[in-house]
Amino acid sequence: MIAVDWFYTTHCLKSWLKNEDGTAFMEVAMLAPPMIVLLMGVFDLGTGIILSQKTITSSQIAADLVSRNRTIDAAGLSDIIEGSKLAFEPFNLSGYGVDIVSIEFDADGNPDILWRETRDMSPNDVSVASVTGLGEEGEGMIIVTIKYSYFPKFSHLFTDALDFTEVAFSRGRRSPTVTWDG
Repeated sequence: MIAVDWFYTTHCLKSWLKNEDGTAFMEVAMLAPPMIVLLMGVFDLGTGIILSQKTITSSQIAADLVSRNRTIDAAGLSDIIEGSKLAFEPFNLSGYGVDIVSIEFDADGNPDILWRETRDMSPNDVSVASVTGLGEEGEGMIIVTIKYSYFPKFSHLFTDALDFTEVAFSRGRRSPTVTWDG
């Protein structure tokens, strides 16, 4: 006959019930997936905020560089557009688009387009119409619209591309209007 030591058996059973060796592993197994998803979301959100600021900077760079001229030609305008693209370094420029417009106000304060350069986006006619009545006859304005589409690295499963659009308005520094030379 086998003798059972009830004291030892009870002690082992209580020890087994109080065992917490696997608790940390279970906590990590339950918390790791949501924490990783949050980390990836924060990465995409931070990148989006940075690109939003770069879109603002790019539009202001282009408007400032155009407004420094009395006249501009195709080569000068291409250099200005390339300069505005540099604001997005080190990000990919596949989602970049630009619309640069030089306008002159008529006697009624309506904007007349002197020249326009649009690349990789549709023209922003709303911004041109929005300046009606903001200038006297013969005065001018430069309107630069930058559009950037950001495709999130991790959140693309939950959302489409994020489109950032910024419009910068500027007056000519050396002359009332910046005319086309070419």
